[in-house]
Amino acid sequence: MTAELGDGIFVGGITNEDFHLYEQLERFYNIKQSHRDEYHLFFLQEKGTTTIEIDFQKHTIKPLSVIFIHQNQVHRTLSFENATVSIWAISNENLNPEYLKLLEDISPAKPLTLNKETFSVISEAVSLCTKLSERKKEKLYHSLLNGSCNTLIGFVISQYLVQSKSIDKLSRFEIVTKAFKELLERNFVTAKKPTEYAQQLNISTSYLNECVKNITGHSVSHHIQQRIILEAKRLLYHSDQSVKEIATELGYDDYPYFSRLFTKVAGMSALTFRNKNRD
Repeated sequence: MTAELGDGIFVGGITNEDFHLYEQLERFYNIKQSHRDEYHLFFLQEKGTTTIEIDFQKHTIKPLSVIFIHQNQVHRTLSFENATVSIWAISNENLNPEYLKLLEDISPAKPLTLNKETFSVISEAVSLCTKLSERKKEKLYHSLLNGSCNTLIGFVISQYLVQSKSIDKLSRFEIVTKAFKELLERNFVTAKKPTEYAQQLNISTSYLNECVKNITGHSVSHHIQQRIILEAKRLLYHSDQSVKEIATELGYDDYPYFSRLFTKVAGMSALTFRNKNRD
């Protein structure tokens, strides 16, 4: 797939037979190894089941469902049981800016079960994108592929949005929590204290904590620490940086403090995590 992403877009599929063939080929080794891609990835489960680990959480995808994997997420395929899956991928440069913002909002996404009619529409859209991707001699090849793929992605995003509340139906606590999570995603490297987020939201730290804990069951500090350690886990798995280098990249000059924080949140040391997950 990476070889086909020269245009920043890929549309294709994989069957059970393909998967087990790929398992035997060295160049497809990363199918079952955790990795992070430079593009946004979508799976449409048509038949059978696929078990995927995304950011160290296992998801079993069943027929008539779709899942989106953000380019920042570490993932791997654990099993492929009698499955047929359509796959499409797109780089930031080719993605409609409005859709890019919406994908940031819905990430991390869970598998989404579709009704038969919606599944049929998405399946037909994938089929059109696949046919267009094969017509490389068309004068407007890239524009046609880009437009059709963005239409497909927009339709998938709309299905995710159906599952979430519209902003006008959110409670005040939910609005504040949503705003906090958006800020956290952009600022977790530089902002480590609840007061910093409260100031950006123009509310008191106690009120921010009240809102977030009411909606999620956890404190603001908990969410900050979880997000930092998630990124540390991604880097431990995906990169060859030392733990000290990762600590510095995540804004910690005090390496011993970062090590203690990782152990507290992850339940094991950073090196133990790296060795355990790279076996």
